[in-house]
Amino acid sequence: IVEQGARYSLAYSGAGRISGVDAVTAQYEMQGAAAVLNGDYHYVIDGHTAEHLVVAARNAAGDLGLFVIDAGAEGVSRKLTPGMDQTRKLAKIDLRSVNVAEADILQQGEAASQTLKNVLSLAAIALAAEQVGVADKSLALTVDYIGERKQFGRAVGSFQAMKHKAADMMSKVEAARSALYYAACIADEFFSGNPMGAELYEAASVAKAYCCDAAFFNAGCAIQMHGGVGFTWEYDVHLYFKRAKAAQLAFGDSAWHREQIATQLLGAADG
Repeated sequence: IVEQGARYSLAYSGAGRISGVDAVTAQYEMQGAAAVLNGDYHYVIDGHTAEHLVVAARNAAGDLGLFVIDAGAEGVSRKLTPGMDQTRKLAKIDLRSVNVAEADILQQGEAASQTLKNVLSLAAIALAAEQVGVADKSLALTVDYIGERKQFGRAVGSFQAMKHKAADMMSKVEAARSALYYAACIADEFFSGNPMGAELYEAASVAKAYCCDAAFFNAGCAIQMHGGVGFTWEYDVHLYFKRAKAAQLAFGDSAWHREQIATQLLGAADG
């Protein structure tokens, strides 16, 4: 998560498939009123260029803390990580005995956990909004192409298989848009302090899971319907496909978010 003006990035996750607050693996230790941080963070968006990092870490008891550190501070190492989506830069952050002054300790304990959970839910909704755009643009590019591409003396968009696939893509876009609008309304209620804001986590998971899957479906269909040229640099559909796949994994993949929805609906009962 990057605030473009101030250049802040949020670093919270270690490697692996665990997502959300549970993904925090870095450690901190209090030394008087200050803190010392150690740990690694993977897939930090624009982490290699941010001026400051907001990092999450746990103490020996497992309690969470949120800290602001100068990206150029002693003990901070940053490395650009090559990814599938070349248009969104990711970095790996290493912290080794990084000192954090008392004034840069944002929150600790339950308050920090709640803040991080809220921020990640809002980030998931923002990413879902982007993916609705990916799904919609993939459809628009495809409709334009199959309307122009001729085969057997007619536009390929006139063939029934193409028509049905385009209709499926349109259905995905509109369903994803509805999920996003609902989540955005719930986020607005959350910021306003209204009771419906309590549905933020559920709405965020619904939007993230469905919108990202819809984007990947549409981008995949776009490549298929463009034929061989769909993989070439002369056409943009491959860029949307890469962004859609990368977005599926960011801030928790679809399987993880569906598990969150199930837990919210059914509880964490065993058996």
